[in-house]
Amino acid sequence: MATLKSEADIKIMAEGGQILARILEILKKEAKAGITTNYLDELSSKLIKESGAKPAFLNYRAQGSPRPYPKTLCVSLNDVVVHGVPSERIIQEGDLVKIDLGLIYKGFYLDSARTVFIGNVSKEIKKLILITEGALTLGIKSARIGKTLGDIGYAISSFVVKNGFSIVNSLTGHGIGRHLHEDPTVFNFGRPGEGEELKEGMVLAIEPMVSAGAAKKSGQVKETADGAFATEDGSFSAHFEHTVAITRKGPQILTR
Repeated sequence: MATLKSEADIKIMAEGGQILARILEILKKEAKAGITTNYLDELSSKLIKESGAKPAFLNYRAQGSPRPYPKTLCVSLNDVVVHGVPSERIIQEGDLVKIDLGLIYKGFYLDSARTVFIGNVSKEIKKLILITEGALTLGIKSARIGKTLGDIGYAISSFVVKNGFSIVNSLTGHGIGRHLHEDPTVFNFGRPGEGEELKEGMVLAIEPMVSAGAAKKSGQVKETADGAFATEDGSFSAHFEHTVAITRKGPQILTR
């Protein structure tokens, strides 16, 4: 069952979300050919510390994971969808870079992700990014009191499929607040009117993850040796995420 947040809680989370958004914008600008993914991780750690917040991912151990996550930032390249571990891997022209960051601010967790491309990429990859971000926008618009989790999932998946791409079905969004992962699970597919009803005070991390592949296995993932998840067919993927509060005035994006 979702833990409902008060107006005061949401105000604090919005403050933390603004810090997170500023850091992500800096990381996006710094994501260039020739730098290592470790550089982005070290920069994110520095910026979070300077902001007075704490990293949410560092040493976090998700349920079912054999080991805690060793870095502050997730940097996932190309076919890697999420949980890419920063390393001495050098970002190159043509790479598709997913930057996923979380922080803890005054006891509350915030989580957000962006996707950027490096240098010249195909029209299909540019479209993949636009459609994934557009799917997030539509999912957020459906995050209203009286709607359901199925409404969010349907808004996301129908838009993605209509545009020729695939939802990565096995990876999901989540509730968020005093813990990084709370109830409910937020699927990126669903049926209108089905699933848990959305209530005032719910805070959700909504995060469509989309694959460009057209094969039967498109949308399926495999776990890599370092615990990341990559598309099974090797197709490029995109990921966008916002932390969103359900309020009487409509969905409030906390991480922008």
